[in-house]
Amino acid sequence: MLRNKALLLSVLMIGSWLTASAQSSTNSPYTRYGLGDLSDRGFANNAAMGGIGYGLRYSEHINLTNPASISSVDSLSFMFDMGMSLKSSNYKENGISSNAKNSSFDYIAMQFRLHKRLGIAVGFTPFSNVGYNFSTTTPVEGSESYTATNTFYGDGGLQQITAGLGFKILDNLSIGASAGYMYGSLNYQSSVGFNTTSDQTIVYNEVRVKSYVANFGLQYTQKINKTDNLTLGLVYELGHTLNSTDTRGIQVTDNSNYSTTNETNIYDSYGIPHTFGAGVAYMHKNRLTIGADYTLQKWGSVKYNNQTDMYKDRSKIAIGAEYLPNPIGRNYLARVRYRVGFNYATPYLKLPQFEGPSEYSVSAGFGFPLNVFQYRTVLSLTGEYVRVQPSVANVLSENRFVIKLGLTFNERWFMKWKVN
Repeated sequence: MLRNKALLLSVLMIGSWLTASAQSSTNSPYTRYGLGDLSDRGFANNAAMGGIGYGLRYSEHINLTNPASISSVDSLSFMFDMGMSLKSSNYKENGISSNAKNSSFDYIAMQFRLHKRLGIAVGFTPFSNVGYNFSTTTPVEGSESYTATNTFYGDGGLQQITAGLGFKILDNLSIGASAGYMYGSLNYQSSVGFNTTSDQTIVYNEVRVKSYVANFGLQYTQKINKTDNLTLGLVYELGHTLNSTDTRGIQVTDNSNYSTTNETNIYDSYGIPHTFGAGVAYMHKNRLTIGADYTLQKWGSVKYNNQTDMYKDRSKIAIGAEYLPNPIGRNYLARVRYRVGFNYATPYLKLPQFEGPSEYSVSAGFGFPLNVFQYRTVLSLTGEYVRVQPSVANVLSENRFVIKLGLTFNERWFMKWKVN
């Protein structure tokens, strides 16, 4: 029975991974630059709390933001988590507005205990996403009857498959590490055409990545009294030059035939930053959790197109809370988890004329228990409002509303049943 369930979940993970690999979860012109829109490793429950996770130690949820938290998994449980997002974005520039809608499969993970002090987690999470499609039309200088249309298109993303271990050194001190494989492709394309039957010129750039990632974490919990405790979490993510191939070229087409010229390959010209994070979480009676995280990503020294002056260091501050009125109450609403959060992030991009946009968001959500027989399933529903604010006036701004759905499946696989 256990083997059959493991096989079923493995099939689900592979199928979901293949589905996610083919999707673009964003539609923002800002993803034309850098590695695109950066993703958090947190799940739907983390997102509802502003994205915090460094100091969280839950036995009911998988927390990949700090691998040290893996050691908190219940000894009898096998956990399986998956999530998706629905996004509606509104863009505005110089009084002109447009809308876009996207959906994506976000993550999938499983976690269980190997030893009373050792837990393991395996997960698929996105790292960044690229998605944009826009055009501008201008008259040709010296000829009013002719116009040139420049079209900009991009898609793709980078994903991570990781495996992590969390080890409890002492009852109140845990360490963890995770490592994995980063892969994907980022496609950038620009073209110019005229309102005549002339050929169209396309400039393309495809970045293919096959590299590695590594993360390390620590959590220390200090009891305040019999019912309250405080957990400090620290994380570090290894920054390095990615194993990548950047293919560039020019195509000339009459929309039926294509000719390619000047195609070149550039290797290992992109990187990811060293990342440092610290967080704290206060828990009262296993019912109220309040936490805060700070993240620093050292993008300023990272390679982009073999240059190291295209980025700036990025900081992010997040705060959040969760309240569970009564975990064993007869009233269903008393067993629902109520969550709220806020975060603010500075940009990592340096655009051609100005710095990239900053971003802030507010979020709220619920964790609905779905207890059936020996299953302890939680459906997490999160609503998030995101404001992408440019650094100068009259430049593209974005208002984004996101609905995140997460399903945490928690079954007592390792319980030993006694039959009289």
